[in-house]
Amino acid sequence: MKKIDQNNLKLIQIEILNFINDFCQKNNINYWLDCGTLLGAVRHKGYIPWDDDIDIGMLRKDYDKFMNTFNENNKSKYRAHCYENDKYWTYPFGKVLDESTILYEPDEKSGIKISVYVDIFVYDNAPTKKELLKKMYRKRDILYKLNNIQRFKKFTEKERQKYNYIRYPFWLLFQLLPKRIFLKKSIKNGKKYKDIETGVIGNFSDMVSHIKCDKRIFDSFIKLEFEGKKYPVPIGYKDWLEAFYGDYMILPPIEKRVSHHKYIAYFKDNYKGSE
Repeated sequence: MKKIDQNNLKLIQIEILNFINDFCQKNNINYWLDCGTLLGAVRHKGYIPWDDDIDIGMLRKDYDKFMNTFNENNKSKYRAHCYENDKYWTYPFGKVLDESTILYEPDEKSGIKISVYVDIFVYDNAPTKKELLKKMYRKRDILYKLNNIQRFKKFTEKERQKYNYIRYPFWLLFQLLPKRIFLKKSIKNGKKYKDIETGVIGNFSDMVSHIKCDKRIFDSFIKLEFEGKKYPVPIGYKDWLEAFYGDYMILPPIEKRVSHHKYIAYFKDNYKGSE
């Protein structure tokens, strides 16, 4: 297999994003550039120089519609995966994969095998009362960590030594529990207010800061440039970025300008180029 370098990795991610963008336009599904990708669009008009992935966000209604329809009559190399449509899925949020590739997080020996992807984060209705919100986030954080312990299938010798008295025994115990039990509870926690219009939203599927924002941020969308093409962002994107990063236009210290992702990616042996 041919290894994918960082430049090609980004090209593949952008191709996935363009396919998603076309699909959402055709099917009246709202999405937006999210997290570091949104920050990159605003501050750099593309990838943050030390970043190497693409994130998009959707409100629950759009996320469910997307995940229920994306794979239908889709003969391309792109497939959407999430808890609801893939019984082997172990992430609490969705991804669109380029299945002409293979990606290991963090490596072949101890990682999870998927494909080069674009992350799709789902945002749910959140309680307006501060204490109820804190309770949901505490539960999210605990379940996220427990799910991570259960989902990793292998440990290197170094990891066994590192987690000998803490994580490794738990991992052995969790293999006896029903598969994805913590993931199921995590998603149930996020959907607690699914049918209650609270006017605010939160992220209960990923370990980000405790986001609670006015839902009116997403009343409409504009477009910003990312790597030479324009994509949707919420009309209130400045408030959204402030909720994530505070003063988002200030660059972090040099020592923190590094990627937080570890993975190795390859083209499959029968890869014939872009479709």
